[in-house]
Amino acid sequence: MDEKLRQFFSSLDRSFFVDEPYKVLSSLDRPLPIGHGQTISQPSLVAYMTEQLELNETHTVLEIGTGSGYQTAFLAEFSGKVYTVERIEELRRKARERLDFLGYRNISYRVGDGTLGWAEHAPFDRIMVTAAPKEIPSLLLEQLAPGGIMIIPVGPQGWQELLKVTKDKNGMASERKLLDVAFVALVRK
Repeated sequence: MDEKLRQFFSSLDRSFFVDEPYKVLSSLDRPLPIGHGQTISQPSLVAYMTEQLELNETHTVLEIGTGSGYQTAFLAEFSGKVYTVERIEELRRKARERLDFLGYRNISYRVGDGTLGWAEHAPFDRIMVTAAPKEIPSLLLEQLAPGGIMIIPVGPQGWQELLKVTKDKNGMASERKLLDVAFVALVRK
């Protein structure tokens, strides 16, 4: 893991992103409930997925699934601008409160259907998807810039494949399986 990412990973208090009674479990490397049938991913997976995005401060990032805001903090720390879409208003509100408190000012929030992306701000240099569709949504692929990277879990409920999708300079996409994972389903609003 990159040293800056390792330091941030060590310094970010995951318990800040979960509610009682789960705060006591926040140091465990496992997913935890955040309400509304959603989860906060295990910390090691969040760090791994962030590393796979190969972020830098010039990148504009689309995040699908704001959730608790934990992954969003990583994206905001290592990129120039983050556009994050969450389908559940209460999760979006709580995530924004947390991230505002931490001082992040490079994040825009939207409540909506993540499968639609955020076309007004496309194309995106990087796309992070934290819920699993059965197949890669075509609109997300369209919104990925040439030279861009998307990290996305794809497959049926239960187990999915975490894919790294890259688009070459000509706009041709290719994908590579990274891991087997278990994410909540990406649901249309």
